[in-house]
Order: sequence, then C-alpha cells, then structure tokens
Amino acid sequence: MTLRQRRAVAFPNPRNAPPDQPVAWGGELGVDWLLAAYENGIFPWYSKGQPILWWSPDPRFLLYPNSDRISPSLEREANRPRWKVTADSAFPEVIEACAEVPRKGQEGTWITVEMIDAYIALHEAGYAHSVECWLDDNLAGGLYGVSLGAGFFGESMFFRKSNASKVAFYYLIRALAGWRFTFIDCQVPTGHLGSLGATAVPRNHFLDLLRKTLEIPTRRGNWMLEH
Repeated sequence: MTLRQRRAVAFPNPRNAPPDQPVAWGGELGVDWLLAAYENGIFPWYSKGQPILWWSPDPRFLLYPNSDRISPSLEREANRPRWKVTADSAFPEVIEACAEVPRKGQEGTWITVEMIDAYIALHEAGYAHSVECWLDDNLAGGLYGVSLGAGFFGESMFFRKSNASKVAFYYLIRALAGWRFTFIDCQVPTGHLGSLGATAVPRNHFLDLLRKTLEIPTRRGNWMLEH
C-alpha cells in the first residue's frame, strides 16, 4: 500500500456525502491527516469549541489559472510600482493575519490556534504556501493555501490596505498559469472570488479533475514569484 493509500483510509468517500454537511468529524490536524484530506477533496473547517469538521461541499468553487479572466483594472493595479509581492517569505505572519484581521459581516474566526500550528507544520513540510503583498515594507495583504499535484487549494486571504489581497491573488494566478496548474480550489462560492473568475462546478467533476491533477508531481518547497 502506498503512502497516499495509507493516508486515504482515514476518510470516507466524499462522493457519498451530503452536499452541505461535513464528510466526517474528529481526528487530528497533523500533516498526514491534512494531506489525506486534500488528496480526497476534503478540508477542515470548524469553530472554536467544536470537534474538527471535515468538508467536501457540492458544488465546488474553482478558478482555472489559464482562463484569462483577470480584469484590466486589476492588472493595472497589480503592476503599480508601489507593490512588492513575495511568496513563502512570511507564512506565519500571513496565516495569523488571516485569523486576526476583521472581515465585513463576520464575527470571530475559524482559524484557531490549532489550525495555525497545523498549517505552519504543513508549510515547513513543503506543501502549504503563502503570497505576501507589501507596501512600504509593511505586510499589506496576502493569502495562503495548499499545493498538491497541479492543484492549489486556497484557504484564506486578508488585507490591511485596499487591493492588497487582490494583488497577491493576481500574482498567484500568474505563477500557477506559468507552472501549468489545473485549478485553484476556492472551496465555496463568494462574490469576491467570483469577480476574480471563479465558477461553481459539481463536486463529482471536481473530484474527477482532482484525481488527474494528483498524477502530476507536487511542487514542494518554498516558491518564488516573478514580480
């Protein structure tokens, strides 16, 4: 049995799960558990005081890096010389900011201390990545997610300055398109990500695409972006 097969036995088949309920609950947030989850199209999402809840919603919200749906206004903003964009240079700071920066219409955060520690460990293992957007040497915005095969699984983003998270996302899309990534998994529909080109697809379509994506070697280790 391969390492992937050994990890995969931890989760039920998400194809049989209800579209809007957890696939499973409990377990751990260790690196092997997280890799097993993402390889099966599942991700953790829960609040403080709850058990770990594992989700595979239907439909799934995907963005295709080669779809060329970036607006001209965002491209102009991203190319303004005031921005500096990096990757994997401040992962802990990015995930902590995603947990701490207030969001409109949202109270609290689902990014618990345990989640922060787990994804930092996944970053140190070479699977989780961040993109940082700097303004005057200050962290103005960014995002983080997980990379497996030719898929990127977006987790969260934040901004302290207007447009900073969009600029970080723009450079992520450019990089993934150049590396021939198949999709960015945005998990669930939002108007913000829809405006950036994401679209809803049936879960079974996503899982079929994921299976093919995992046949491609994972781009592990720290990333570098052209900016």
